Amino acid sequence: MRNVMRPEDSCNFLIRYQIQMEDNKLMTKSNIAYANESNKYRAARNKLLEAEIELRRHLESVAALRRQLPLGGKLKEDYVFEEMQNGQKIVQTKFSQLFDPKKNTLITYSFMFPDRNGKPCPACTSILDGLNGSALHIRDKVNYVVIAKAPIQKIMQWAQKRDWKNLRLLSSSKNNFNKDYFSEGADGSQHPLLNVFAKKAKSIFHFYGTESYFAPADKGQDPRHVDLIWPIWQMFDYTPEGRGHWGPQYSYPKTKK
Repeated sequence: MRNVMRPEDSCNFLIRYQIQMEDNKLMTKSNIAYANESNKYRAARNKLLEAEIELRRHLESVAALRRQLPLGGKLKEDYVFEEMQNGQKIVQTKFSQLFDPKKNTLITYSFMFPDRNGKPCPACTSILDGLNGSALHIRDKVNYVVIAKAPIQKIMQWAQKRDWKNLRLLSSSKNNFNKDYFSEGADGSQHPLLNVFAKKAKSIFHFYGTESYFAPADKGQDPRHVDLIWPIWQMFDYTPEGRGHWGPQYSYPKTKK
């Protein structure tokens, strides 16, 4: 039997919709004021608040589209990686073994090591410095690993130098994972991509990759394909100086406390 909306239901729906729209309008004007701020500042800040609210909504709409993606292609092969066990023994780990029995999603981050200079990428290093602190939280919900083309011994040496104690690090030096999932170019150059895989029954499928890395960027912008996991830039975006031409380094001059 077809459901028919009664007149009173239609009326209630319109009322709720109007209330929601009014609430949305009200939310674009802040009810706070900082000490000694001018009317000019408050007007500009309220205009910015409108844009920030729209950005929040847009971020969620993009995330919703991402969640609604159908499964991609089946994993090309059960890749075998090398990882260090207990800091001493090198073991072989299959891709299928990266899934915890109770977690069906796997996030992989491809660490550019070696980069164009044959060294660990400074930008990737800054990302992983932060994710090292977040890894325990991430792995409580999903599986998460970092993959690099360098031999596992070199990866672990760098990890020890950076004090990465929470990252699960794998070497793809003896498989084609990087090439197959676009983390390696035809010339052997490495690309810092994030990929997501989903396990369904006994099969593993690709679900998402940060393809915007390969999309043309607007003038004055980088690809920003992994901005959401790289909070350094979000911090700079809050400042009058913005991002500017700054770039991550391995280390920085010490400042006086």
